[in-house]
Amino acid sequence: MNEIIDALKKFRDERDWQQFHNPKDLSLALSIEASELLEAFLWKLPEDADPEKIKEELADVFSFAFLLADACDLDVKDIVLAKIKRNEEKYPVSKAKGSARKYNEL
Repeated sequence: MNEIIDALKKFRDERDWQQFHNPKDLSLALSIEASELLEAFLWKLPEDADPEKIKEELADVFSFAFLLADACDLDVKDIVLAKIKRNEEKYPVSKAKGSARKYNEL
């Protein structure tokens, strides 16, 4: 992950874009890119979506998410593993396996 974040920051810094990469604007960009990812599936069966469009938009989503984590001084590995741990407590296998219900509906 550090290799990816370093490459993103190098790309950003070479263009003097850090001035635009505050947490608010990175959050907005992340949301916009996530919407563009959804657009790849709009009015299509999942198997009919363009894999190249999905890769392109998903890369943008990851890029802005990593830059946002960096801007907020968050360690991606730590926050994702902590979230998995919390979800394991909210969704124990014995109750959640095979179910799409939310934790408060189990």
